[in-house]
Amino acid sequence: MSTSAETIALPRRLPGDLAMWFFILAELSVFALLILAFTVAQALYPQVFSEGRQLLDRSTGLAMTLSLLTAGLFAALAQEQVRQARPRRGALLLCVALLLACGYVGIKLAEYAHLLANGLGMEHNTFFTLYWILTGFHFLHVLLGMVILAWLAEGCRRRRYGAQEHSGLESGVLYWHMVDLVWVLLFPVVYILD
Repeated sequence: MSTSAETIALPRRLPGDLAMWFFILAELSVFALLILAFTVAQALYPQVFSEGRQLLDRSTGLAMTLSLLTAGLFAALAQEQVRQARPRRGALLLCVALLLACGYVGIKLAEYAHLLANGLGMEHNTFFTLYWILTGFHFLHVLLGMVILAWLAEGCRRRRYGAQEHSGLESGVLYWHMVDLVWVLLFPVVYILD
C-alpha cells in the first residue's frame, strides 16, 4: 500500500474564521435586497433611471472598479506572502492595497462632490435616492475595509501572522474581497445596465 504524498488527501478547511463568513453572508444579503430594490424601481421608472444613469460618468465608475480590484489583488498577494512565512513582504503589499483603496475613496468623494454641486442629491429623484443609498452603504464598507487592511498590515509588520497562524489575516482579506464583489455587482447595475 502506497502512502506517498500524492495519495494522501489533506483535509480542506474554510479560510478565515466562521464568524467572518456569517458576517459576510449577512452583509451580502443586505446588499442583495438593496440591489433588488434598485432593479424593481428601475422596472417601474425606466425613464427616470435612464436619465439618471446618463448623468453618471462611466469612466469614473470603471476607475473605481480597477482601483478596488487591484487592491484586492495586492491583498491576496500579501496573504500568499504570509503563508510563505514572509509577513514583512505581506505588510508592504497590504500597504499598496491600502493606497489603491485610497484611490477609490478619492475618486468616489470627487464624484459625490460633483453630483452634489449639480443638485443631484438624495432627494433629486428615485434613481439618485437609491444611488446614494447603495453607493453610500458600499462606501462605508470600503472605509471599514481600509481600517482592516491597515490593521492587517500592522499585524504583519509585527509578525502576528505567519505560515502557521494566518486565520485572522484570511478573515480580513475575505472581507475586502466581499467589498470587491459587491462593487463588481454595483458598477454595472448602477452605471451601465438600462
